[in-house]
Order: sequence, then structure tokens, then C-alpha cells
Amino acid sequence: MGAPVLASKTTGTSSKKLSLKEKMSYGLGDVGNGLMFDMGQIYLLKFYTDVLGISSYWAGLVFLISKIFDAFADASVGAFVDSRTNFSKRGKFRPFILWGSIPLAILTVVSFLAPDFSDSGKIVWAFGTYMAFGLAYSIVNIPYGSLSAAMTQNPIDRASLGSFRAIGSQMALLIAGVSVIPIVLQFSNHKTGYIVAISIMALLGVVFHFICYRNTKENIVREQRKEKIPLPVLFKSLLSNKPLIVLCLVSLFMIAASNLRTAVQLYYLEYNLNNPGLMAILTFLSIGLAILGSMFIPTLVKRIGKKKTFALGLIIGITADIVNFVLPTDTTTFLIAFSIGSFGLAFALGLPWVMVADAVDYHEWNSGERTEGVVYSSYSFFRKLAQALAGFIPGVALGLIAYVPNVQQTSETLLGLKGLMFMVPASLNIIALVILVLFYKLTDTMYSKIVDELKERNNNKPDQA
Repeated sequence: MGAPVLASKTTGTSSKKLSLKEKMSYGLGDVGNGLMFDMGQIYLLKFYTDVLGISSYWAGLVFLISKIFDAFADASVGAFVDSRTNFSKRGKFRPFILWGSIPLAILTVVSFLAPDFSDSGKIVWAFGTYMAFGLAYSIVNIPYGSLSAAMTQNPIDRASLGSFRAIGSQMALLIAGVSVIPIVLQFSNHKTGYIVAISIMALLGVVFHFICYRNTKENIVREQRKEKIPLPVLFKSLLSNKPLIVLCLVSLFMIAASNLRTAVQLYYLEYNLNNPGLMAILTFLSIGLAILGSMFIPTLVKRIGKKKTFALGLIIGITADIVNFVLPTDTTTFLIAFSIGSFGLAFALGLPWVMVADAVDYHEWNSGERTEGVVYSSYSFFRKLAQALAGFIPGVALGLIAYVPNVQQTSETLLGLKGLMFMVPASLNIIALVILVLFYKLTDTMYSKIVDELKERNNNKPDQA
């Protein structure tokens, strides 16, 4: 059986310098992604337990199973995107960003509806709506992530795209963190408040996706050949992509750490710091510094390389989490350490988007096929597994530490929340750091040689359309 991926020859202006407008527009695409995706990561667990009214165990299970489903959806979408042979003038990836954003926005809002069903009905509703949202997100996000590899092979521009994407991601978190809860609190009925707030975020998400679609261009074009690549051969070639495998494993632990902290954040602010309204200030400070940190990515990459910049970011984030756990619970020290950690982690969270694009080129150099969708969806598969863990762990852990909604927590529960907020993410990031340092071997020098060889190879290859 053949996989829906075609062998190819790569042509186009791979070294074309991207304009600032193109880079900014690409980054705004992740603002659009975040204004819908982050709603689930930040607010949905608390919405499930406190508004929809399902137990923390079932809420965690919804995240676990839905994210595993999303991981396989990513793989299917990636294969489908690479199977397309008749591209319109809009390109291979950009049409998905344009047309997919509207159903994604609708399903984002639907996920935050709280119908008056039975307990079992509410659980089924949560599973169904969040899994549908995940599929819609894959249809937009996989082409969006693959787009960067089709825009340029220039390493500095690649780093800039990663930087702007990281800034876009943080901007979405900033907008969501500053505005959603204040909007919800304007309504005496929080069910209504969530619908209004999430609808506004989803509408803005559609607008930013359109800007990304309108102002970006696919400069690296695949000339299709008629034969299909057998499925076992395709996945065997993916397994030979060692930089991709290492990057997937690093991201598995790092993204799990980041999303776990995000999921627990509201609980920590409300019960440990007794100040749920601090969410807006915390988000403004930490994400503002994360945006600033993302701006340093191209400069740091140019001076010390991608791998060292990545490792530096993880070290800063780990140190900040340990400091926050060890020090007595205090708002001022928490904000300072948390903001420093956000600044450093911006390096680590932004660079995978650069390095997975490098893995696309490595895959073409190593196997002879350029399959952006499949490579990116393989990376996204591991991210979704990380998100599944990050959604499931706090749901189960809240039960283990005897969390009870809307009451004063015991000292043991407060310590458990503090551990979930800081020590568990720090431990996961330490594992990610060890894997990165020991096993990631695609140096910047090696990548430059790969790009040169690909240019020479494709210039000398006869047309096979």
C-alpha cells in the first residue's frame, strides 16, 4: 500500500531573503492559533471542573484521550497535505490556513458551552467537543507549521521566523491572559461570560489567520513525480531522521512542562496566593518578558548556535522554577522568578519551530523526499502527546492532593499545588535538557553543508514532473 506522499524535486528561491512584513505576518499566524488553542490549555480544565461541573479526574481524562486522538489526527493531516498534487495559486499550505480557521473558531466557542445535561452527558459532551476542536486545529496548524520550511532555507531567516512565531505565541497568551477572565467576571453568570470572552478571542483568531495567509508566500516548490512512496519506506526514512527524533523527545518533556504549568496556574493564583485577579498582571509581566526574550533568538543563534541557545533557555527556566519552589510563597518573589524564567524559556520554546524546519531539509538530504507535512506532523504528534500528559497529570494530581473546588485548601493541598506549578515542570525540563545536550547532533555547520548539497543536487537533477 502506498502512502499519500509523492517523491519530489525541490525548486524555488530557497535562499530568498524574507521581508519584515512576511516574517511578521507569519508570526501573526501563531497569534491566531494561540487565541483559539490557548483557550483550552489555560481555561478549559477550570471550566470543566467549576462551570460545566465534571470531576477533575474526568476532566483530566478528556485532555489525555483527546490529545492522543489529536496526535493521530496530526499524522493523518500531514500525510493528506503532502498527498496533494494539484496546487492552486494559493499554494500547498496556505489554503488550509485560510479556509480552516472559520470551523476552528466555531468549535473553539462550542468547547466552552455548558449544556444542562446529566453527569454522564456532560462528560460525553466534553469528549466530543474537545476532540472535534482538536481535529479542526490540526487541519490549520499542521499546514501553518509546515509553511515555514517552504518559505526559506536561509538559516538567519529561519531563526527570524522562529522568533516571530514565538513572539506571536506569547502575544496570544498575553491577550488571552489579560482579557479573558476580566471579561468573564463582567457577567454574574460565568457560563455567559465564557461564551462572550471565547467568541471574541476566536473572531480575532480568524482575522490573524487571514493576515498570515495574505502576506506569506511559498518560495520552495515541490515538483511532483507520479509514483507514491510505500508507507513502510516512508516511516523507515522518518526513523532515520535522528535530529527529528531527538527534537521530538526534547519537545515531549519541554512542552509537557510548559502546558502543565499553564494548566495549574489559575489554581496556584487562587489558592496559594489568594489572588485570582493576579492572572492579568502575571500574564502581562511574564509574557511581555517572553516576547522580549524571543527577540534575542536570531542574535543568540548567530553568536552561539541553535543548540546552545536552546540549552541556555532551559537552564534559565529550570533555575527559576526551583527558586520559586524553595522560597516561601510570596507574590513579589514569585513574579520576579517566574518572569525571569519566562524570559529564558522563550529561547527554548521558540527554537523548535526553527529546528523542525531544519529537520525537513535533513530528511530531504537523507532520504531524497521533501515531505514537510509528514515531518512536521511527526513532530506535532509528540507535542500532542506532551499536551495529553499535561492535561491528564493535573486532573489526576488534583484528586491525589485532595483538591476541592471553591473552598479553602489544606496545607498539604497547597504544597501539592506548588509542586505541580514548579517542581514537576522543572524535572521535565531537566530531562529535556539532558536529551538535547547528549543526542542532538545537527550542528549549524552541518546544516549549512546540507543546504549547499541540496542546492547542488536539485540544480543537477533532471525534471521529473
